[in-house]
Order: sequence, then structure tokens, then C-alpha cells
Amino acid sequence: MKQLELGATGLMVSEFFFGAGSIGGVGSSIATRGLGMATDEALERLDEGYEIGIRVIDTANSYAGGESERVVGRWREERERGDVLVATKVGNVVEPGQDGISLRGDHIARQLALSRSRLGHVDLYLSHAPDDSTPLEETLTAFAVALDAGQIKAFGCSNVDVRQLETLLNAADRAGLPRPGWVQNEFSLVARHDERDLLPLASGEGVGYTGYSPLAGGLLSDRYLGEDEPEEGSRLAIAPAMYAGSFTEENRVRVGRLAALAKEHDTSVSGLALAWLRWHPSVTASIVSPRRTSQWDAVTAALALDLDDEFAEQIGALFA
Repeated sequence: MKQLELGATGLMVSEFFFGAGSIGGVGSSIATRGLGMATDEALERLDEGYEIGIRVIDTANSYAGGESERVVGRWREERERGDVLVATKVGNVVEPGQDGISLRGDHIARQLALSRSRLGHVDLYLSHAPDDSTPLEETLTAFAVALDAGQIKAFGCSNVDVRQLETLLNAADRAGLPRPGWVQNEFSLVARHDERDLLPLASGEGVGYTGYSPLAGGLLSDRYLGEDEPEEGSRLAIAPAMYAGSFTEENRVRVGRLAALAKEHDTSVSGLALAWLRWHPSVTASIVSPRRTSQWDAVTAALALDLDDEFAEQIGALFA
């Protein structure tokens, strides 16, 4: 697995991250707590990810009420993997009385201390979503303080649009504060909205890009070909709102065409979808979250495929 520079942070990251959002629950929702991977399963998946070359684990302070961070911290302590970077996020509702996204300076300081206590250390720190009620300079200053204190190695922003990213970069420049080093947004063959303007801005400004939900909750696989409803226990069934924009009849037809192309090249739908992300010139890394050992096959299939531009553009045209 390749190691790539994450924007202008100076840090090298593996081209796939392990997404820990399914440990103990599914994402940040209280309603899905207990529906994710149990601790033993999670430790096994983390071990397997390391064996194939993954060197970044992505979590958040809000996933399963902090359980995801606790399990990742336990894995770090027990395995003593000094070459693995840990990324976590701040901003989601986690404190009593918090009624929305908070990127206030005091909130970031408190939550970073709590995340570090669970994880052992934090290398990469992300704002989970924008906070329109807090001045950008206050948020940027809080991240700068953490950088200066050696509490984090780099920071970025998640779930932002092009206007929000541009405003954030300009605010950092005006204040003489560090810029976010990368953006983390949803990105896959069926979620390509960032290609229009955000990715060109990020590339032009030296900002890295990591994409989550690279298989759109499993839609970009062989699992739903000919199926009308998501299977019980799947991400699409547990958290349908997260993937409502992807699980459409139009996209299922497109996946069918991708399946035919995958068959021609003796690979899987999911392997081809991840290989296209590996090829994408503006994507630094993609975040994968296998819940079963067999689901690593998609990643290993993608790693075996180095797409040329013509083939990659053929794949992309199916979902244009």
C-alpha cells in the first residue's frame, strides 16, 4: 500500500484509512449505539487492516458515545504500533447542554483532552462539521494552540462545501494562523459533488482530501444487484438516512453496468470502485470500514489494480 503526503502537512499517510465509525455503533447517532462491531470484532478488523498496510485509523469523539475512541485506544496500547497515526474529530453534540455543532475554543480544548485520554494520543484532528455560531478565528486559534503544544500534528475540516473551505483558508491567512491541512468529505462514484469546485480549490491550495463512504454504504458492491431492499443488519438498513441520496434506482442501474465491467476484468464491483478512488488525482486517501474479514477483499482487489486514465475515465463515465 502506498504512502502519500497529506496535503501540505508534511505527514505521510496510507492510501486507505481504517474507519472506526462502526465500532460500538454506527456513526454518532444514539439510536444506532450497540448496532456496530463488538470490541473483539473491532480489534480483529484493526489487526487485519494493519496487516495489509493501513497506517491511519479514523474515529471521532462522538462515535458510539466515545466507545470507538476507547476501543481504538485499547488496540493502540495493546499492539504498540508506533507507525500508526490516529485521527479523531470534534464538534458533534457530546456535552450536556450542547445544542449543536460547537467549535468554540474551550469546547475544543476540553474534548481534545478527553480524546487524548481515550486514545493515548491524537495525531490528526478534524472539525466534524462547520459551526456558524463561533468566529473562525477562535476555532483556528484553538487548533493552533493544540499544534504549538504538540498535542496534535495536523488539523483539517470535515463536511464542508467549497464556500466554507475558501472562507476558512482566507480567515487563517488574514489572522496569520495555520491553515487546515486537508478536507474529509463523502466521496465515491455515486457522490462526486466535490469534483465540481471543492476539489479544484483544495488541489490548487495544497490541501489534501480524504473521502468517507467510498462504497456508499455497500451500494457499490455486488450485494444489491437485483435486490429491492437493503439486507437486514447492513449499514443501508441501520442508517438509511445517511445513504438516502445514493440508494436510488438510477444508481442501482449504474452499479449493474459497473458489475458488467468488473466481470470483464475479473474483479469485483467494490474492488473496481475503490481502484477508481486510488486513481483519482485529487483524492489522497479513502476511508474503509470492513465489518467482516471477507470485506477486506475489496481493498486487496483495489490494491492489485493500477488503472490507466482511459479505463478510469470509462468507469467514471458510468456515473457522470
